Amino acid sequence: MIGEISLPWPSRYLHPNARVHWSRKAFATSRSRWDADIATRAAGISKLDLASLKATIVFHPPDKRRRDLDGMLSSCKAYLDGISDAIGIDDSAWEIAIRRDEPVKNGAVKVILEIV
Repeated sequence: MIGEISLPWPSRYLHPNARVHWSRKAFATSRSRWDADIATRAAGISKLDLASLKATIVFHPPDKRRRDLDGMLSSCKAYLDGISDAIGIDDSAWEIAIRRDEPVKNGAVKVILEIV
């Protein structure tokens, strides 16, 4: 395992079904990308010399409401881009696995990076 990155629950403005002004979505995207870059570096993960890797994304929703996994993954696209910026491996070369876990207060997303 390379490491684990802990991130907050993504902004509601990033959900693919959100009807929001483009400037709010752009700000949320930029902020999420920056947050993921900083969180990756804070987890002690820096540039990697790998051709690809496996990313397991674990969603801890803020409550027990029904949510679809593809919507949650789409909301985290900016997070994946920020991690990609920090490690130097484009996310098109990643193997991605997703799963839902128990709810936690305010929600959370964990990204576990592993060598393939």
